[in-house]
Amino acid sequence: MATHQSAEKRYRQSLRRREQNRSAKAAIRTSLKAALAALAANNTAEAKTHARRAEQLLAKAASKGVIHKKAAQRTISRLASRVNK
Repeated sequence: MATHQSAEKRYRQSLRRREQNRSAKAAIRTSLKAALAALAANNTAEAKTHARRAEQLLAKAASKGVIHKKAAQRTISRLASRVNK
């Protein structure tokens, strides 16, 4: 366990950031699954709304460094191509 005051603060910060990152990733996975489930059910209107939400979450996570920017772009591109098919 950290003994210096600065190390204790860094530990608290890392716990807070870890929880925020996990929450962001979970939200992304949930929205992606919802979009893909709507596609599987041939519900294009619902798929488009879920895909739009997933794109927003991916872009926000990439801008904050939760996931890599190119990984977000790749996921957005693949999702958009499936929705537009």
